[in-house]
Amino acid sequence: MSRLSVRKTYKLFIGGAFPRSESGRSYVVTSPKGDFLANASRASRKDARDAVTAARKAFPGWSGATPYNRGQILYRIAEMLEGRRGQFAEELPLGKKAGLEQVDAAIDRLVWYAGWSDKIASVRGSANPVAGPYFNLSTPEPSGVVAVIAPSDPLLGLVSTVAPVIVTGNTAVVVASESSPLAAITLAEVLATSDLPGGVVNILTGHQAELAPWLAAHMDVNGLDLTGVADPDLALRCEQEAAENLKRVIRPSSPDWSADPGIGRMTAFMETKTVWHPAGV
Repeated sequence: MSRLSVRKTYKLFIGGAFPRSESGRSYVVTSPKGDFLANASRASRKDARDAVTAARKAFPGWSGATPYNRGQILYRIAEMLEGRRGQFAEELPLGKKAGLEQVDAAIDRLVWYAGWSDKIASVRGSANPVAGPYFNLSTPEPSGVVAVIAPSDPLLGLVSTVAPVIVTGNTAVVVASESSPLAAITLAEVLATSDLPGGVVNILTGHQAELAPWLAAHMDVNGLDLTGVADPDLALRCEQEAAENLKRVIRPSSPDWSADPGIGRMTAFMETKTVWHPAGV
């Protein structure tokens, strides 16, 4: 007997759970050829506020974890992604061969950032020479909750913007690619089963123009990555809103995601704390 296929329901990822949008809305996701793929949840401003609340709640525990432990968890995410590479390749609008290549690149990128977890403080920190009987040490620390407007590259670009945010101890609210959000929600399933504490990464699907300005204006968001914003007017509005509480902002760009990422995205959302301590004589 023939059977009905069980179609996947794509939900949001907030606080480690998979709720539907509180608005009850969804939007149609199509292939590059215009074929129907799925209905994705269309997140509302209330969903965005809930995601920020979850990210703020998770921040003390995540930022207080040892860098080594954060690196272990990113490596575990890479392991889980490796085990589901075929599924991810099918959900990318690239064809099987190109899809597998992008999944492999995303796995390698996670491992690369995992390796930086306990090294970035040594590279960016310093012991400063001062006049007087003091030790003067500068140390980078996470800034808090970061909103990421993910690029259109649905997996490698997503990983390349989210991994540097969380490996340094920040928590993230991510607006997935509007046109290709399916891989982002499947990645959320990986995150939920990879020892990552709930709320460290929250993933919203929906319309950039609806969500980005409200995240930019949210007073409990400390950083804003606008890499995936293609509309110049929307980007300008977001930057203006972000200035209200002096958010750190990465402006829109179209980087080559296959290139060496460097450490710029890790340090963009870190603060430097300098401590003076008396030296024994």
